[in-house]
Amino acid sequence: MKIMIVGGHGKVALLAEPLLAKAGHEVSAVIRNPEHRAEIEEAGATPVVTDIETLDDSGWDALLAGSDAVVWSAGAGGGAPERTYRVDRDAAIASMEAAGRQGARRYVMVSYFGAGPDHGVDPEDGFFAYAESKAAADQHLQGTDLDWTILGPSGLTLEEPTGRIDTQAAEGDTVSRADVAAVIAEVVDREDTHGRFIAFNSGETPIAEAVGRA
Repeated sequence: MKIMIVGGHGKVALLAEPLLAKAGHEVSAVIRNPEHRAEIEEAGATPVVTDIETLDDSGWDALLAGSDAVVWSAGAGGGAPERTYRVDRDAAIASMEAAGRQGARRYVMVSYFGAGPDHGVDPEDGFFAYAESKAAADQHLQGTDLDWTILGPSGLTLEEPTGRIDTQAAEGDTVSRADVAAVIAEVVDREDTHGRFIAFNSGETPIAEAVGRA
């Protein structure tokens, strides 16, 4: 499978790329900074340098042409709400539309535990723009005819991977970025995850089994 990872230099993406490559996928990773090329190559992916904030429809079409799947792991990383909306909402939605036009039917969105229209974040909270953006992007994806999966990891840590998660918890806790990367690699070619929002914490169930239970 030819997979395009958007947000290829993020901590989760850099951990997912070698797992996907090892599984036999042809992985490309979108980065904005050309100085990050070497890290992407070391992770087993082909770097694609572009600024997703500036792409129009034709730019997105060119970026995703030939891809079978898109993994969205990009994010504005906080800061100005305007940029958060441009990246986490507008660019994400533009990528979904392009994926549909280009036949990249498999789409895996990395969202967060508790995402949705009823996220409950106070408008005065600095997290509000991100919560709103993710709610809009996730909703849009669910309204497409793409073979989508939305992942909702809880608070991200830098701990070592355990290979085990909990998809049954009612409330968020924490999970390592390495285990989130492993979940991406697990679900990307599993048809039984199409059309599902999989929220998870670190847990005691092996990832492959936990994903099936979600």
